[in-house]
This record gives sequence, C-alpha cells and structure tokens, in this order.
Amino acid sequence: MSAAILRGMPDWGRIPLVVWVHLATIATALGLTPVILWQRRGTPGHRKLGYVWVAAMTLTAVDSLFIRLTNRGSFSLIHILSVWTLIQVPIIVLAARRHDVNRHRSAVRGMVFGALLIAGFFTFPFDRLLGHWLFG
Repeated sequence: MSAAILRGMPDWGRIPLVVWVHLATIATALGLTPVILWQRRGTPGHRKLGYVWVAAMTLTAVDSLFIRLTNRGSFSLIHILSVWTLIQVPIIVLAARRHDVNRHRSAVRGMVFGALLIAGFFTFPFDRLLGHWLFG
C-alpha cells in the first residue's frame, strides 16, 4: 500500500479527500491487526487497541460508502464488504464485552480475512487507484 501511494505522488492533488480518509483509516486498521493479534488477550492494552481498531474499521466502512469513483458513480460489489463490516463490528465488540471468546475470535478472523485481505486484494486489479499507481 505504501509503495503504491508513493508511486502515485504525481496524482495526489487530484485525489478526493474521501479517498485519503479511507487510506488513512485502513492503514491504521492494517497496522494494528498484527499487533493486537500477537499480544496477550484480555489485557487493558488489548482492549484499548481493539477499540481503536474497531473505530478504524467502522470509519473505513462508512467512508467507503462515499467512494464511488468507478461504476459510473454507483455502488460496486466491494461495497457489500462495507455493509458486512458495519454489521460485524458490533458483534465483535459485544462478544468481547460478554467474554464470548469463541464468537469474538471467529468474528475478528472473519473480519480480518474478509474486510482486510479480500477487500485489500481487490484494490489492486481492475484499474483501481492503488493498482494503477503500483503497476502503472
């Protein structure tokens, strides 16, 4: 992601603010994911970083609903992941607060796999912005 953004420097002035917000919030979530997953669960630090991660994921999902630079300004299939994220985030938080470790773990894994890895994969093909910047 960083390499793509740096390669796209000549285009930065033409990129809408909503896209920059999206990139910042997703970079926050991506950066926090391994830190949270590798640290001891249930600690105050895990909870605090978890809330920051949840906020970043929520902002990313909400922000993405306003990004419609392709598909003639309409929603695309990737927006389904945004809606799914907005449904999953409260499930993740409630499961953690209820100490339902299995539900929490399962929901987080689904979110990491679906909203971060799958959506992340689809940012590079199909002449999308990061793919265009990275691969020309």
